[in-house]
Amino acid sequence: MSFITESQLASYRSRTKMFSKSDIVVLNESSSHDKTKPMVFLSHKHGEIEILQDVIAFLNEEGVEIYVDWMDEEMPAYTNAKTALRLKEKIKISNKFILLATPNAISSKWCNWELGIGDVEKYIENIALFPINRTYQSFSGAEYLKIYPYIDYENGNGRYINNTYISKGYYVKIPLENGNTRLITLKEWFRR
Repeated sequence: MSFITESQLASYRSRTKMFSKSDIVVLNESSSHDKTKPMVFLSHKHGEIEILQDVIAFLNEEGVEIYVDWMDEEMPAYTNAKTALRLKEKIKISNKFILLATPNAISSKWCNWELGIGDVEKYIENIALFPINRTYQSFSGAEYLKIYPYIDYENGNGRYINNTYISKGYYVKIPLENGNTRLITLKEWFRR
């Protein structure tokens, strides 16, 4: 699995303002959100605000609505069992589940718990990791992540099995049992 660097994402932040509640959707079944836009449950490590800001700016450019738990006024003020029940509900209601797979998120009990719920509710067509790394380190000890689709950038130099070039852009790469990966453009994945 390759990683998208924090510096690659930073360009999105520089083109946008700091995110606000208007950038985030509250996931409710009866919500008045734009039904033509997919709703993404964004699992992340709290405290990684710059990375979160970059990813929200990136996803906004992709035309999706984003749910971030700590900006949801329905969430309890302090983490408790009610928090877990609400998170399960929000993951189930969302169209897509994306885990910002930073080293800190991978070591987070809550992010791993949310990934487990996402696995049950969204696997395999509607779940993806967004692997973000500062130093190209591997997620040693979290090899289970290799079973999940992930978002990756292709620079136009990669090739398909038939030797044709892969167009430049962002893709969701779905690992196959034979060791290969199936590629879907990110825009197409959001539309499914």
